[in-house]
Amino acid sequence: MSTEEVELKRIRWRCRRGMRELDQLFERYLAQRWPHSSDEERGVFLQLLDCEDDKLWRWFMGYEHCPDVALASLIQRIRQLPP
Repeated sequence: MSTEEVELKRIRWRCRRGMRELDQLFERYLAQRWPHSSDEERGVFLQLLDCEDDKLWRWFMGYEHCPDVALASLIQRIRQLPP
């Protein structure tokens, strides 16, 4: 297994939130955007994974605005990914 595959497995594990909707959003991002994303975007995604689930839920569902511009921009892009 390559270093990249091991890293992706570790990230995929971090994406498991126990909330099906968040799990699906993060899995969709990993499948559709991660392979082609820049190092900068990947860093923002990893930062997003450090956030608390309740905040993530409110941000993704649009109940609350994320105060961080980079995170908010990535959240918007993830929300727009096709299922």
